[in-house]
Amino acid sequence: MKRILISIAVFLIWSASFCFAQTIIEDFQPSPVNQPGREFPQVNSEGRVRTQIMAPDAKYVQLDIGGVKYDLVKDESGLWTGESAPQDVGFHYYQLNIDGASVPDPGSLLFFGACRWGSGIEIPSNDQDIFALKEVPHGHVHEILFPSKSTNTSRRAFVYTPPGYDKATSERYPVLYLQHGYCENETSWPSQGRANLIMDNLIAEGKAKPFIIVMTYGMTNEIKFGGLRNFDIKPFQTVLLDELIPYIDDNFRTLANQENRAMAGLSMGGFETRLITLNRPDVFAYYGLFSGGVYKSEELVDHKNLKLVFLSCGSKERPDGVNAAANELRNGGFNAVSYVSEGTAHEFHTWRRSLHQMAQLLFK
Repeated sequence: MKRILISIAVFLIWSASFCFAQTIIEDFQPSPVNQPGREFPQVNSEGRVRTQIMAPDAKYVQLDIGGVKYDLVKDESGLWTGESAPQDVGFHYYQLNIDGASVPDPGSLLFFGACRWGSGIEIPSNDQDIFALKEVPHGHVHEILFPSKSTNTSRRAFVYTPPGYDKATSERYPVLYLQHGYCENETSWPSQGRANLIMDNLIAEGKAKPFIIVMTYGMTNEIKFGGLRNFDIKPFQTVLLDELIPYIDDNFRTLANQENRAMAGLSMGGFETRLITLNRPDVFAYYGLFSGGVYKSEELVDHKNLKLVFLSCGSKERPDGVNAAANELRNGGFNAVSYVSEGTAHEFHTWRRSLHQMAQLLFK
C-alpha cells in the first residue's frame, strides 16, 4: 500500500510538472531591440523570453535574466533553446552563460548596464505608446564633449533639443539635467530610457513644455556595490555645476537661471540628485527622485525658490514610503507629487513612466 501511495504521489508531481510545461503560450515574436534580421530573442504574451544560440561544443548554456538563470536545451545540430519565466513589462538587461562564461546574446542590440555592454530585451506593455516612434516632429540628441579641468579630461554628454530648436534663432529653453543609475552611463537615458521619444510625443500632444535635457556620466561606476555610504558627491558636483552647466549655457540657447533648471535621476542618479540639490539649493528649482530616495520637509526649509519635488518608484519597490514622503512634504507647504509605476520594480519602465509624468509638470 505504501509503495502504491508513493507511486501515485510521484505520478501527480510528474503530471503537474508536465502540465505546467505545456502551459507556455506559443505566440513568441522577435524583440523590437534585436539586431536587424535576427529572429531571436523572442517574447510571448506572457512576458517570457526565449532565446537561441548555436554552440555545438558547449556543455551547458543558460539564459541569465532578472537575477535568475534558466537552462537551455541542445538539439542534435548543437542549437540551444530555452525560455525564462514571465518578466515584468518594459526593458531588461540579460546575458547568456556558456560553460561558465557570461556573454552577450548575439541576437540582441547592445546596451550599457550592469557595469558592462550587454544584451537587452523589451517586454511589451500596454503603455509603450509613451515612447513609440510616431509621425510627429522630432528633436535631436547631440553628442558633445565638454572640458573638465577638475578631472583633467574631456567628458561626454548627450543633449536633447526639442523639435523646432534648430529652426528658431532666438528662443531660449529651460533645462533638465537627467542622471542614469548605478553601473550605467550617459547612453542609458537616450538609449534604453527613450527619453527623446517620450519628450517628442509629449510635446506633440501639448502635454509638456519644450525643454532641453542634458545626460552625462555621473561617475558612479567607481563605487563598489554595497559601498554607497562611502560615496563622495563632490567630484561629480564639481563637474556638473562648475563645468557642464556653464558649457551648456554657453553653447545652447538656455534660460540660464534657477527658475528654469531642473535635476532628476533614477536610482543612483536620484541619490546624486538628492545630495546635490541639498548641497546647492540655489541651482535648481525642480527636483526628481526616481527610485532614488526621498526628502524630508526639514531638509528643504532653506529652498525658497523650490517649485516641485517629484518622487516615484515601482509598485514592487516601496510605494508606501514614497507616498508618505510626498504627503509629509505637502503638509510642510511644498509642491510635492508622488507617482507609483504599477506592476514594475527597480527597472527602466518604472523610470520611463516617471519621466513621462514629471515632464508634464516642469517649467509651467
